[in-house]
Amino acid sequence: MQLALATLSLRLIVVDASETFYNSATSIKGVQTPLLKHTPQPEEKRKIIGDTFMRVAEVEVQKLGLQPEDIFLVQGTLRPDLIESASHLASKGKADAIKTHHNDTELVRQLRDLGRVVEPLKDLHKDEVRILGTKLGLPDDLIWRQPFPGPGLAIRIICAEKPFLDDTFESTNELLDYLLFRGTPSPALDVKYKQHISNILQAHGISDLSKIAHGIHATLLPIKTVGVQGDARSYRYLCGLSGPRNWDSLLCLAQIIPQICHNVNRVVYLFGDEPVVGPVKDITPTLLTPDVISQIQEADDIVNKHLYEYGLVRTLSQVPCISFPVNFGVPGNRSIAIRTFITNDFMTGVVAKPGVEMPLECLDKMVDELQRVAGVSKVAYDLTCKPPGTTEWE
Repeated sequence: MQLALATLSLRLIVVDASETFYNSATSIKGVQTPLLKHTPQPEEKRKIIGDTFMRVAEVEVQKLGLQPEDIFLVQGTLRPDLIESASHLASKGKADAIKTHHNDTELVRQLRDLGRVVEPLKDLHKDEVRILGTKLGLPDDLIWRQPFPGPGLAIRIICAEKPFLDDTFESTNELLDYLLFRGTPSPALDVKYKQHISNILQAHGISDLSKIAHGIHATLLPIKTVGVQGDARSYRYLCGLSGPRNWDSLLCLAQIIPQICHNVNRVVYLFGDEPVVGPVKDITPTLLTPDVISQIQEADDIVNKHLYEYGLVRTLSQVPCISFPVNFGVPGNRSIAIRTFITNDFMTGVVAKPGVEMPLECLDKMVDELQRVAGVSKVAYDLTCKPPGTTEWE
């Protein structure tokens, strides 16, 4: 990006504000947040990063001897950013905020109200931006590069200080066992869900789920990720599937499970020679510490290296690499997820099917290298469409 701007003869000032961001906080509805490095909350992380960006920019403006009222902030804000942030620019009524984008925090909105924010792409989706870039003659490596989140890898690190185990954990695991023919639920659960399950299977054209679920295990993982159910934000459990790599069956179950288990909004496949038999109740307490950041940087580099090796940057819209704190019995370890996503507008989308849109050879290379990263217990493949899962996990 720096080289692209340099070709336009723009004077570019690059600021390393990593320590400033790392040690920053902000105020949300009058309440001070913890420092970025101390908070596990995804919305706090996003708002701290967005507001800190504004403050860092203000400092640089002052260094240049410029007056704030003479400065305009130019942003590549897209329509999905505004929709998910519940901005009035995209929603006429009161919409639910799915997640706050760094370019639509309260400080940005204040500046926008003053007429000092320029956002030429705010009515466009990413596919339309790429069409525009092509018409403007921009180089392909800019037009087709993988979108990188404005808040950086901070939102690709799922932070938690303790396992998430609410009063639905046991009953949901019980329901998953029942669904995959591995357990008998309590009579109350059976009565409550039997017709519900039947209706959902019928809607998917499934007459015998036992054939689809054969050999596959499902268990809740004790963390939450951000999703969308209906038109509202959800912040709910992650479900892990393991066993045979029958991708048709796995993808089918990933569609069905959130519809039956409403406190699950994301389903992943867990690679490994042995199935994961739950319950899984342990995590490695995780915040944005240097070791965690270094680990996801290494993992992200591995994934992107193979995306370019196999020419997948055009066919796969986005491939986030996520660190999540489930250690699978190895204290101190974390796990890594690959989240493939195919979409036009980024409002809805599907996962890349291994063996079809995601070449198996490429996936095997990714998984093999990720499993050799120090401190990684498991590698997971996100099977979730949007909705119910957002593109990013936070």
